[in-house]
Amino acid sequence: MGSIVNAFVMRLDTCPKGITGWKTFEILCVEILEHLFVPALNNSGSQTSSFSGIDRRDAIFANRNIAATTVPELKNWHTFYLELKARMIIFEFKNYDKEAIGKEEVNQTRNYIKKTMGKLAVIISNKVVSKRAVIQRNIIFNEDGKVILFVTKENLKEMLYMKERGEEPSDFLMDLLELFYIQHE
Repeated sequence: MGSIVNAFVMRLDTCPKGITGWKTFEILCVEILEHLFVPALNNSGSQTSSFSGIDRRDAIFANRNIAATTVPELKNWHTFYLELKARMIIFEFKNYDKEAIGKEEVNQTRNYIKKTMGKLAVIISNKVVSKRAVIQRNIIFNEDGKVILFVTKENLKEMLYMKERGEEPSDFLMDLLELFYIQHE
């Protein structure tokens, strides 16, 4: 399994930043999410559009873990479902070159989160998000109860290493959610 993780890490480290590497980054992130979370989640597709075509989300993973369970790889997803009605989890990928992830990207993600999907989305980026993005995320939670988690390339690597060590990588996302709850104001 180490060779799979090492290959993912190398591809993350060598993925071109900016517009030249956006598609490569997106495909790679979907592959990593599938490695980390399938079969607990079901990949419902990349670049999926709403019926009208107005909204196009980078990736959506279905969370069918609606029944209580003690199975380690399923229990966090059940908790996400209970707390945030996270039936469909939106993943947005940002492979920026120079600019930071700001409040505009957070608002875009906010608009993708529909009632039928639940109230959880994840922005995966090659950079740390700006303070304005964090503030906007807090505003969104206060107004709508929607949670947007921020995951960096380094966080993805850590989740890959967790899986390699036999740990549950969704624990990392649960830790991010709990940290958000603790720090939220």
